[in-house]
Amino acid sequence: MEVSDSCGKPIIKGSYVVYNGTGTIGKVVDIKTEDEGTWAKLEDTDLWYNSNYLQAIDKIEKTGPKKESKKDIKEKLKRRQKLVDEDIDMSSELCDGGG
Repeated sequence: MEVSDSCGKPIIKGSYVVYNGTGTIGKVVDIKTEDEGTWAKLEDTDLWYNSNYLQAIDKIEKTGPKKESKKDIKEKLKRRQKLVDEDIDMSSELCDGGG
């Protein structure tokens, strides 16, 4: 039996899909068919997704968080420290506490 995505494109083991509900992207590692429908198991989440809610896509490169240089980090810290060091007059902004 051929398994297809929400657009009718075939889904096979090793193909990449996106789950329309959450945007989860993954590689299909297993496929099963039951009375309730067809399901594809994704590698990263280790969860089964109904193929009616999947969309086959081209392989994408996953990127992690952007690496920042020491110079960028030091600059960020300086800006944050400047905010902390500023004199803030909150005397007129205080409100009574409950209790």
